[in-house]
Amino acid sequence: MDTLDFTCSAIDSKGGFLHEYTGRGKDISPEFVIKNLSPVAKTLLVTLEDLSHPIKCFTHWVIWNIPAANVISKKIPHGKHTIGGAVQGIGYGLHRYAGPKPPSGKSHKYRFTVYALDCSLDLSAFSFKKKVLCAAQGHIIQRGEVSGYFEGYGLR
Repeated sequence: MDTLDFTCSAIDSKGGFLHEYTGRGKDISPEFVIKNLSPVAKTLLVTLEDLSHPIKCFTHWVIWNIPAANVISKKIPHGKHTIGGAVQGIGYGLHRYAGPKPPSGKSHKYRFTVYALDCSLDLSAFSFKKKVLCAAQGHIIQRGEVSGYFEGYGLR
């Protein structure tokens, strides 16, 4: 499997989450700019996990069947089926992006992972990350990740 190289608009140059992409801000999904997408990629799969949560790798977002492209636009609408036939599954954000929102005074580490697949996945929008990743096995041609931190300061 090759490495997928991408940038994510949610994370600044110091590795911190920008406020608008968090549950304490506008809670909008970020833009992803992919630098080396394989020409055989058909779809993209994205996950967002809280690596510091007591439930390890707690899923905040899982979306799949995004049409393969060098840019995934920000502000993906809520709903089971969205942009170009993409499907948003079950995570902390039920059928939507749910950005970082750690407890007040706690800093958590979050990871976006982007997968390039050679097919689309025929799964229910009620699928969890584990089921989606199991269905993707054998179809992942590229994978990349980027991590960032966000500290909860209470409601603003």
